[in-house]
Amino acid sequence: MSAPPFLPLAGRNVAIVHPAWHSCGTYRVVLGQVAAYRALGARVAPVAICDLPGFTPDRAWRWRSFVEATPELSQDERWFGGAPFHAFAAPRFLRDVLWPYLHGDQAVIRAGVAERAELALGLTDRCFDLVHCNHFFLMPAAKRLARGAPILLDSHDLQARQFALMNEHMPWLPPRVTYDEMLARELELMRGADLLLHLNAQEYDDFRAALPEKQHALLYPSAPEAPLGPGGEDILLVASNNSANVDSVCWFLREVLAGAQIPHLRIVGNVDAGVKARDPALFAAHRAAFVGRIDDPGAAYATARLVLLPTISGHGLSIKTVEALASGLPLIATSHAFRGMRMDAARFSDVIVADGAADFARALKAAAADPRVPSEAQRAASDMRRFYDAHFSLDAYRANLAALAPPLIGATMRA
Repeated sequence: MSAPPFLPLAGRNVAIVHPAWHSCGTYRVVLGQVAAYRALGARVAPVAICDLPGFTPDRAWRWRSFVEATPELSQDERWFGGAPFHAFAAPRFLRDVLWPYLHGDQAVIRAGVAERAELALGLTDRCFDLVHCNHFFLMPAAKRLARGAPILLDSHDLQARQFALMNEHMPWLPPRVTYDEMLARELELMRGADLLLHLNAQEYDDFRAALPEKQHALLYPSAPEAPLGPGGEDILLVASNNSANVDSVCWFLREVLAGAQIPHLRIVGNVDAGVKARDPALFAAHRAAFVGRIDDPGAAYATARLVLLPTISGHGLSIKTVEALASGLPLIATSHAFRGMRMDAARFSDVIVADGAADFARALKAAAADPRVPSEAQRAASDMRRFYDAHFSLDAYRANLAALAPPLIGATMRA
């Protein structure tokens, strides 16, 4: 009889604190965390924190749409937290949080709401051995749950960069908050974590320089496997609705397609809403290509023969790029799509790197005219899929997490 597998976190209680987001890269990362901790034997409590007023844990009806959009988190226990309406009207909130936010301080509003989030008594009474926090602005909630237990903080990129990008399209009051001011808030909250995890190489280097006194680890996230078949006619572009993705999709439609129509082009994800708001005429001209949000983004790869990554904007690791690698499908991508990965995309046989609109258009025209559909065996054996298996699969993430989390718990108990 074979020995049972060794589970280094067996019997441990782990809280995973995450934003109440879905249909985005962060959500896919959180799913990988939940799966990995459970595979290591831990009892996992996902805790979703909402940044909108009134989403307190006792108002289940307000959370209904989020629960319906995140069925993967309903397989076991799950928890919710949010600030009550009256917290947003308190003088301290108006002065210290809302007023800076009206000048563009994206950092202070997110942390300020998390600080005021109500958590269920059944959750705050728990004794956790480890708290895994996603994004610096949820550290106030993570600290309340930790009560002396170690905190792993997943930085998910240097967020001040993302905030500065978001602010480019916002009509904030003068004087506008500066990048350095938002970065200072970000770093201050990060100092409260015991170990800083970074899911791409660029942020790992940047945060080690900014916070040399802290312990850091480069930990590529686990992204769900994409189906390897049966394949089909679709030319796939997947994107969620954030500023960087809207910039990229608009560039693709305006500069790459330049009025042309590509048969079987499918733009999957809720980026359709962002493009429609940014440029209604551009959206209308390509309305037939937009699919919108679907319940299972991974399933879109099953009927595709080509994936497009026309990424011109954004910071941090691109989860949709990781999912594309997992699919084993041929890719046409900009070099920016592979940011944060220590790899040379051009060495992959089925990847065409095209940074200019004209080069991207030529590559797309040639690929669209090629009717061949890669088989499941070809996709499984592709060098892209092998790279995914080695660095971004659940097995790889679980092994790396197993080397980081148990020693941290042990060190805290000894202290």
